[in-house]
Amino acid sequence: MWQWPIRRPKSKYRNQPCCVDGIRFVSKKEGARYGQLKLMLAAGTITNLRMQVPYRIDINGQHICTYKADFVYRMSAADLTDVVEDCKGMRTREYVLKRKLMAAVHGINILES
Repeated sequence: MWQWPIRRPKSKYRNQPCCVDGIRFVSKKEGARYGQLKLMLAAGTITNLRMQVPYRIDINGQHICTYKADFVYRMSAADLTDVVEDCKGMRTREYVLKRKLMAAVHGINILES
């Protein structure tokens, strides 16, 4: 018996989800960046790679929002500062605001790839 084809709704920003090493990423760009960071980790260029790290943004004891970084890593074992990285195809107004709040509250500048 014939059935109607299943149509999946298109995402708002036209990103296409992908899966790398059994990990689901929201875009192909983020999945590709994970592959690059994994190679850098194996080569010893970076250490302590983490994904989807949440940062609470509180002002005057009031919780404003939570920013979730795509990737957090360190450039070397001796360097104790984290590099916070976000893969962006399009900068939304919400992201721009959270980026500014991260700089103001935590003193962290987000690296965009």
